[in-house]
Formats: sequence, C-alpha cells, structure tokens
Amino acid sequence: MFNKILIANRGEIALRIIRTCRELGIKTVAVYSEADKDSLHVTFADEAVCIGPPLGKESYLKIPSIISAAHITGADAIHPGYGFLAENANFSEICAESGIKFIGPSPEMINAMGDKAYAKETMRKNGVPVIPGSDGVVNDNNEGKKIAEEIGYPVIIKASAGGGGKGMRIVWEKENFDSAYQMARTEAESAFGNADVYIEKFIENPRHIEIQVMGDTFGNAYHYGERDCSVQRRHQKLIEESPSPALDQQLREKMGQTAILGAKSVNYEGAGTIEFLLDKHKNFYFMEMNTRIQVEHPVSEFVYGVDLVRQQILVAAGEKIETLPGKPNGHSIEFRINAEDPEHGFRPSPGKIQSIHFPGGFGVRVDSHIYNSYSIPPYYDSLIAKLIVWGENREHALARGRRALEEFVVEGIKTTIPFHLKVLEDSRFLSGNFDTGFLEHFIFK
Repeated sequence: MFNKILIANRGEIALRIIRTCRELGIKTVAVYSEADKDSLHVTFADEAVCIGPPLGKESYLKIPSIISAAHITGADAIHPGYGFLAENANFSEICAESGIKFIGPSPEMINAMGDKAYAKETMRKNGVPVIPGSDGVVNDNNEGKKIAEEIGYPVIIKASAGGGGKGMRIVWEKENFDSAYQMARTEAESAFGNADVYIEKFIENPRHIEIQVMGDTFGNAYHYGERDCSVQRRHQKLIEESPSPALDQQLREKMGQTAILGAKSVNYEGAGTIEFLLDKHKNFYFMEMNTRIQVEHPVSEFVYGVDLVRQQILVAAGEKIETLPGKPNGHSIEFRINAEDPEHGFRPSPGKIQSIHFPGGFGVRVDSHIYNSYSIPPYYDSLIAKLIVWGENREHALARGRRALEEFVVEGIKTTIPFHLKVLEDSRFLSGNFDTGFLEHFIFK
C-alpha cells in the first residue's frame, strides 16, 4: 500500500480523496494555486504545496510543478481526481518515469479510450453496439458527405479528442454539411490541438446512460450499475440518478454485461465509465469511455454500498477489487450545486459566501469544500457542492431531495439550488419521462 498520496486536484474531489486516504492510513499532500490557499482540501491534507498562480494552466495543469511537489514531499502515488490532468496520458507516463504511481489507467489505455474514433472501433470489434457512422477519422468533407448519405441525416460531427460539447456540430441536411464540417474541425483544433473529427448518426432526444465499471490487474472487471445523466445543459450534467427510471431489469442486465465486455476487451484497470445513448426504442449504443472517477460517482456508492475511491487506490496498489457489487439497494440522486445564476442564463457567480447551512439527516450526503466566509474564485469550474440523497425508491429519494434542497442555504452568491427545486416540480422529471432535450423546453422563473 502507498505511504503518501498527492492529490493533483482541488475542491470537493480533493477533499473526497483525502477522506478515503485517512481511512486507509495513507498520508496526503494537497497542491493548490494561490487562489485556493484557503480551500478546505489544503486545510485537511497532511501537507500542502503551492504550485502556482490562480489560472489552471499555470498551476493544476502544470505537470513539472506537480511532479516536483510529489518529489519534495516524498509522495509515492498521485491521484488526479477528475478534470485537469485526470485523462492526460502524458501526465500518466511522466508519473511512471518519475517512479510515482498514477492512480488511474496506463498511458496507452488513456490514449486508446481518449481517441473517441479509435475507442468506438475497438468496441465495435468486440461486439459492443455502436452508433452507425464513420469507422474512424473523416479526412475530408467529401468523404464525410458520402458517409452521411449512407447512414442518413441527421448526423453529428464530433471531435476525436473532444468532450464537453466542443468540436461538435449537428447537420440536418446535406446543404449544411460543408460549413458544419469546417466549423467542427476549427473548433476541435482550437480546443484540443487536434482537428480530427468523426461522424455518427444523430440520435434524437436519447437518454444518457453510463455504467460504472472497475477493473483490476488480475483480469477482473465488474460493474456497479447505471447512472442516468440525461438532465444536461450544453452537454454538462446537472442531475444524475441511479438506477435509471428508463430501464427495466432485462435491459439493465444487458447494458451492464455489455459494459463489462467493453472493459474486459481492453483489459481495463481502475475506475471508469462506459457511456451509452439509449434511443426511444430502447436500443443502446456505445458513446465513449471515461478513464477516471466521475463527478457523479456518489450515487453508485449509495446504491451499492461501496467506496469507489478506495477501490481505485487498492487496484492501483496491485490488490484485487475489495468490494464486489452485490444487489443494488434503493435509489440515489445527485444535484450539482453550481455557483451560477439560473435566472440569467446560468452565468457564473463567484464571490464571498456570507452564510451557509448544509442539509443533513438520514440518506443525505454533501460533498463540498466551501464554508462560511469562503471566497469562491472565478478561475475554475463553477461546481461548489454536490447534494446526494438516498431513498428506498425513486419517489422516496425525490421527496428527500426536495427536503434537503429546501434546507440547503448559501447566501452571498447565486446558486443552482432554486433551479433544482423547480425541476422537482416538473411532471416530466417526476414521472421519469425525460431525455437529454429536457432542459430545452424547461422554463425557469
């Protein structure tokens, strides 16, 4: 087992990892930018090292500074959390070259699954259903138009190295293909330094279903159920739940076994998610694989009674997966609390917290790094807390979520708490009859 783990991240996920490390008896090192010197992850780690100015590219994305911090403090492993360097193959490789264990997949695995066109082809070859489209990168617009006509419009052009909706264009008819293709390539080059794109059939108003998987070095791979992540704004998730109200038991088992097939086909090690799109006819298609812990992992932890970060650390230390998935119990929902103003287009709302009160009670969990008088910096993602609730069934979880949101007080800044309460009044959400287009027709007042 590791003696000391450096957490190459910030905010709630850094604090989340520190808690599990303490339970395992592992010392921790926090790294922080000048803007995060007062963050709770700095307070609760055994050691803390400042790695640069506020901007992420000058601190949390600066690999030499992080490796130096690990060497100075004697850390023998690095946990990247999610975001920043979590899916950076170069970082994983440099860790290995520096004699530091990267708590995540190998560089080869990150590269393979990070290239979405390659990942799709790998899954297809191993019997995992994929969305009809190009076999790989589309080299020019004429080739792209030919493929689009074969699979039928609408199609979606996606950046091979992309994510978060960047380098993505939907094309509804042939006349608009050329301009959409060029715009997608230009945006992909700007965002990821890679202009490669591929084409898929556009699945209209699907459900976004992801399966939590875990693999170890002994060839074992398991899944811890599905999470429904269909409530999204601009491809960014806002509410996630497990199990999905869209699946019956037969489909649930089929998707879970397919996810294990996908993970085993690439000898996956560590925590990851196999992401699917589910169409209105209950057909599901592989979309991508995320080679890291997810923001929404706590809902799976509630339903399966497992500490997924603990499993990550054990697997990285060369041990077998400790907690095998048993029978799922109950229903869990996560509400992302962002420092945003939902009444004005969800614009960012950084600033000083004047008063705060976290909800509590049975089946309520809050993962957060904020506190009274804490100043939220404007340089990073707007996520400031995650409210996760558990209930005996979905109706119970919804009631508990509403109660907890009403208890959740954050004064001094705008947050998405009022938005979530409004969603809990929407008949489509309450009935479970929604898809990724849900917010397009949602009116927040």
